[in-house]
Amino acid sequence: MYNRILNKNNYKKNKMMSQINVTPFVDVMLVLLIVFMITAPLLTVGVTVDLPKTKAAQLNSKGDPIVVSIKQNGDLYIQERVIDALNLLPRLKAISSGNKNLRIYVRGDKNVPYGIVLDIIAKIKRSGFKKVALVAKLKES
Repeated sequence: MYNRILNKNNYKKNKMMSQINVTPFVDVMLVLLIVFMITAPLLTVGVTVDLPKTKAAQLNSKGDPIVVSIKQNGDLYIQERVIDALNLLPRLKAISSGNKNLRIYVRGDKNVPYGIVLDIIAKIKRSGFKKVALVAKLKES
């Protein structure tokens, strides 16, 4: 009888805890939150362009688009890299790896003549890219 009492007491002492310790999980999530808060602003295109404003609805985009920017002084950029206008189409073809359905956004400074922006869009469309769009700021109501 005494042996049975000892065995019951040992069973209660060696019983496993069935609780989940969430402290390490919370610590990891907080570190990830801080990392994403720091890196998110760095993911935007870094070329400063004064975009014209419009009341058009915002486009829904899937995937990462290629951004072609035209600054006020006429400099042409793909993403954040300055390129020559003659190298625009070869660079776009190289970046897209032949994918003609890749979305391309054209950002033109509001002080750039409209004809230059249209010429860039026409060149991109003639080279076979199907999804070319203009980027503008939304007007504040």
